[in-house]
Amino acid sequence: MREQQEHTYGTSGYAKLADGRKLHYMSKGSGEPTVVFESGMGASRSAWGLVQPAIAEHTRAVVYDRAGFGRSDRDAAPRTLARLADDLGGLLTALGPGPYILVGHSWGGVVVRMSAAADPGRIRGLVLVDPSDEHCDMYFQRSTRLYFGMSRPLYPLLARTGLYKRMGSGPGSVQPADIVAEHHAEDFTVEAARTTAAELRSFLDDLARLRTHPPDLRGLRATIISGARIEGAERKLRPAIMAAHRQSAEAMGGRVVEAPRSGHMVNFDEPELIVGEILRLLEM
Repeated sequence: MREQQEHTYGTSGYAKLADGRKLHYMSKGSGEPTVVFESGMGASRSAWGLVQPAIAEHTRAVVYDRAGFGRSDRDAAPRTLARLADDLGGLLTALGPGPYILVGHSWGGVVVRMSAAADPGRIRGLVLVDPSDEHCDMYFQRSTRLYFGMSRPLYPLLARTGLYKRMGSGPGSVQPADIVAEHHAEDFTVEAARTTAAELRSFLDDLARLRTHPPDLRGLRATIISGARIEGAERKLRPAIMAAHRQSAEAMGGRVVEAPRSGHMVNFDEPELIVGEILRLLEM
């Protein structure tokens, strides 16, 4: 009988949260600290196929599905930043005492900041990959709020018609075949679209609150990897985001690494930069 090939991400498990919901995760490698990856808004575990396996060669590396994505239970409660950070905290508790390095992309970068601040004693460091950033004033323009308000109800409609998948599946197709297959099968369903819309509902308000109540990350090593490729629709936004990243890194006492060949999707365009920063933290 032919042996089944091991999944690129390793083996599956489920973490049970305090309210009974289960979060699906996949783990590969061994050693300490454990590196846990948090995906951006609208993304499941299937965003780290070029990074997690490389880190698993050095230590334990874990990817997971936020509630409502992939194989995790849905959440009936509002998907606020506090709720997302609490869920990540519950996952970390289920995985063990730590220590942890947390890696977050986009909105996931904000989630790991909040979760780390809630229990900094178990966190070794943070790698924030082109994170959403409250220091970027463009997020708080009236036009931005109108755009997000109009786009939320479109996600489930686009998923039903198949356009959601056609519009969003291309960048992740550079990953290993088993991850690509799951990405295409799971990340563009109506349920995933509804969860994306639910996370988007409080995004701007949560980001605004961080301007007056930022998480306390003093004493934690932190790197922000900032996409530096400026083109097309991001000609105005990208310089503003990069400036915000520099401001945030200074406030955290961290450092900025620019990704010259990347816009927002550094995890697909320059994964080696993310791997390098995680390995740097592992060696410290």
